[in-house]
Amino acid sequence: MSDTATAGTSNDLMEDGSLSRLTIDTIRTLSMDAVQKANSGHPGTPMSMAPVGYTLWSQFLRYDPATPDWPNRDRFVLSVGHASMLLYSLLHLAKVEEIDAKGQKSGHEAVSLEDIENFRQIGSKTPGHPEYRHTTGVETTTGPLGQGCGNSVGMAIAERWLAARYNKPDHQLFDYDVYALAGDGDIMEGVSQEAASLAGHLRLSNLCWIYDSNHITIEGKTSLTFDEDVGKRFEGYGWNVIHVDDANDCAALSDAFAAFRATDDKPTLIIVHSVIGYGSPIAGTSKAHSDAMGEEVIRETKRAYGWPEDKSFYVPEGVIEHFNGAIADRGRPAREAWDKARDSYRTAYPDLAKELDAMLSDSLPDGWDADIPVFEPDAKGIASRDASGKVLNAIVPKVPWLLGGSADLAPSTKTDIKGAPSFEPGNYGGANFHFGVREHGMGAVVNGMTLSHLRGYGSTFFVFLDYMRPPVRLSALMEIGAVWVFTHDSIGVGEDGPTHQPIEQLVMLRATPGMDTIRPGDANETAAAWKAIVKDASHPTALVLSRQALPTIDRTKYASADGLEKGAYVLADSEDPQVILIATGSEVSLAIGAYEQLRSEGIAARVVSMPSWFRYELQSDDYKESVLPKAIKARVSIEMGSEIGWDRYIGFEGKAISMATFGASAPIAKLQDKFGFTLAKVVDAAKSVMETK
Repeated sequence: MSDTATAGTSNDLMEDGSLSRLTIDTIRTLSMDAVQKANSGHPGTPMSMAPVGYTLWSQFLRYDPATPDWPNRDRFVLSVGHASMLLYSLLHLAKVEEIDAKGQKSGHEAVSLEDIENFRQIGSKTPGHPEYRHTTGVETTTGPLGQGCGNSVGMAIAERWLAARYNKPDHQLFDYDVYALAGDGDIMEGVSQEAASLAGHLRLSNLCWIYDSNHITIEGKTSLTFDEDVGKRFEGYGWNVIHVDDANDCAALSDAFAAFRATDDKPTLIIVHSVIGYGSPIAGTSKAHSDAMGEEVIRETKRAYGWPEDKSFYVPEGVIEHFNGAIADRGRPAREAWDKARDSYRTAYPDLAKELDAMLSDSLPDGWDADIPVFEPDAKGIASRDASGKVLNAIVPKVPWLLGGSADLAPSTKTDIKGAPSFEPGNYGGANFHFGVREHGMGAVVNGMTLSHLRGYGSTFFVFLDYMRPPVRLSALMEIGAVWVFTHDSIGVGEDGPTHQPIEQLVMLRATPGMDTIRPGDANETAAAWKAIVKDASHPTALVLSRQALPTIDRTKYASADGLEKGAYVLADSEDPQVILIATGSEVSLAIGAYEQLRSEGIAARVVSMPSWFRYELQSDDYKESVLPKAIKARVSIEMGSEIGWDRYIGFEGKAISMATFGASAPIAKLQDKFGFTLAKVVDAAKSVMETK
C-alpha cells in the first residue's frame, strides 16, 4: 500500500533567518559556488535536495561526526553521485573528522571549506564523484548510476547478518539503517531494479531509498523515454512507497522518514518530487544538471535566498554549530553506549567477541586455514571449480564472515556451503546467498556487503562477467576485498558453444588496475589461491576456474603450489633450460606434458605456472629474473584465451598458443584439436622458437 506524506509547511524552513533555513541555503550556496569556481559539476540536485539532506541528517541519521567509522552508524549512500556537492556540504557542515589510511583520526576535517573551494581539482578531497577511501564519510564510490542503490542493498543485508549472528537479548550491537539517495537515472538503470527486487524479496526493512523525482535527465525531460509509475513498480517489488509532494516541505519529509522507521516488514521508497535547475548560461547550452549557473544567475539566486550576493563560500555564524550539534547530540551518546555494550559483550560472549574483533579489524582467527585440504596426485584429477568448493567449505567455518553465493548457479559454481541454511526472510543468519539471475545486481550487492566488514563473494560463469563488469571494476577502484568466483573458464566448456566460452574476459580483468586475476592450474593451486585471497583484503580477486577435470600435479616431482602466492613460479625445470613454457589454468598440465616430451628428445625446458600476472608484477626484479631469465628468449605461452598481453612475457621472438576467434560447440577434445591446444602443437612451437631465438 502506498502512503502519501501530508503536504504542509515547515515553519523552520519558511522563516527567513532560522538556523534550519540558513543551513539548507548554505548547502545550496556552497554547491553553486563550488561548481561555478570549478566551471564543472552539477549544482541542480544538491540545491533541490538540500532540504532532504538537512532533514535526514539533522533529525534521523544516527551518526557520530567524531567517529565516522563507528560500525553501527547509519549509512548514507549518494547513489546519484554527480550530486557530490550535496554530500561534501553535509560532511563539512556536520564537522565530520577525518580518518587516515591507518584508521586513526588525523586531527583534520573530513571536508574543509578549502576542499570545497577546490572542488574537482587535483589532490582535493572533493572529486567530481564521491570516492571511497579518498574522502572520510563517503561510504562507497558512486557515479555510475544505480551502483550506489545496489551497494545499499548489500549494506542492509550485512546489517541483518551481523545482527543475526552477534546480537543477544542483552546486547544489541547491530541495528543500523541504510539510506540511499537516487535520481531518475538511478531508477532507470537495470542494476537498481535487480537490487530492488532482491531487497523486496528479502524484506529488508532497514533500507530506505529516497528517489528525487525531478523528471529531468541530460537529454531533457524524462518523458522522452520514461513514464511508468515508479511507485507501483516498487509496490510490485514488495516495497512500502511514500510520496512527498514538495522537496522543500521538511515537515512532510520528517513524516516520511518516521514512517520508514516504523515499517518493520519491507524496504521503503520515498518519492520526493522536486524542481531542478535547467539550462547552462556559462556553457550556452540547454542541459539538465548544468555545469555552472553563471555569476549573474548565482547573484539572483542568492538575492532570492536573502543571501549576501557578493560573498562566495559563505557559511553564516551558527550554522555549523547547529548542524553538528543536531547530529552529534544524537549520535555521540548512541556511539558511546555501543562502545560500552561491546566492552561488556567481550565478558559475556568471549568467543563471539573475539570473532567480531577479528572481523572489524580485517584480521583472521588463529588456525583459519588448518582444514584446507591437500589434494593427492591424480592423473584424472578434479575440476578447479570442485576443488574450490571443497576449499571454501573448509575455510568458512573458521571465517564465517566470508559470505556469498551465486547468480542462480551455485550447483555449477560450487559455492554453496554444505549443510548451511540460506540467507532469507526469517533466517538472516544463513550462509548461502541466492542472488537470482541478476549478475549485475549481485556484483553491486556483494560490494555493499564487503564495504560493511564482510568478505563478500559472488559467482557465475566466466562469460557472464560481461553482465557485471561495472561493479567488478568499482571493487578494484575502491580497493575492497570482494571475491569474484568465475567458473566455466574457457573453450573447455565444450558443447555449450561460443555463447558460453569466454575468450576476451581474462584480458579485461588483467587490464583492470588493482584486480588480482588468478587462474589456478590444478586443485592444489586452487587451495593456494584461496589462502592468498583470504589473507589479503586490500584488493578484489577474480578466481577463474574450470568446469572440466584438471590432473592433480604430483608435487613430490614438481614444485609446490605455494609458489602461486608470487603469481608465477618455476614448476618444472632443467639444467640450463633452452626454452620456457608458460601456462595458466587447464593448460599447465599440457605444458608439463610438452616438457616431458622435450626432455625425452634431449631438449632442456622449463615450465612456469603463471596463475596471476598481478601478483607476479609485485615481485622483485631478482625474483622475476629467477623465473623468466632475460637471457632465455625462446618462450611459448599457452592459454585458452586472447593473446593480448602475453607479449610482455614471451617477447617478440616468443609464440603464443591462444585464441584469436570465438569458440565452437563440440566435445572438448575436438575443440582442443581444432584450436591447437595439443601436445604436438606445443612441442612444435617450442622447437620453432628455439630455431628463431
